[in-house]
Amino acid sequence: MGAREGPVTLKVILIGNSGVGKSSFMNRYVYHRFTNMYRATIGSDLLSKTVHVDGETVNLQIWDTAGTERFQSLGTPLYRGAHCCMLVFDVSFSALDAWRKEFLIQGEPQDPDHFPFIVLGNKTDLSDREVSRGKALQWCNEINAEYFEGSAKEDLAVDKPFARAAERGFQQYKKHTLENTGHFQITCKQPRETRNTCEC
Repeated sequence: MGAREGPVTLKVILIGNSGVGKSSFMNRYVYHRFTNMYRATIGSDLLSKTVHVDGETVNLQIWDTAGTERFQSLGTPLYRGAHCCMLVFDVSFSALDAWRKEFLIQGEPQDPDHFPFIVLGNKTDLSDREVSRGKALQWCNEINAEYFEGSAKEDLAVDKPFARAAERGFQQYKKHTLENTGHFQITCKQPRETRNTCEC
């Protein structure tokens, strides 16, 4: 494979119910700011941030998706080609399994059993959370996902889940680059009887 031109671009998708704070978390991470004035995401939104992973410069494309059913049909083209998926919840995560299954069906990752999922519990500053850290960790162990929690509003532990998503996404990129780009090599041994023709 030849030398790559420019940084690797990694696609990270944020999915979860409407109002869980996907836009807030993404904007806090990229722009270091928070506002209560976010309107519901219509369709999808995209922000980029340059990060360093394993000594390489990586362009992290973070896709924020609408969490309402009327936009779910947009998931098919949006999910495809993702290198990591972040499942976001706030005080309750009862819908996360449905979002995860939806991503696996619509996104069609090459190796669904080993696709990297990051589960992110937002709004840990709230006191009325239904899901304990232990319960969230137990579910993440069952689906082989990594768990993080924080607060976009209070700027608590915002960078860590994105840094890990970049690392896991980069691993996914390296693992599947040859398959995705179609680079392959055909070797042909000439038959001994006819040295000048190839019967491949």
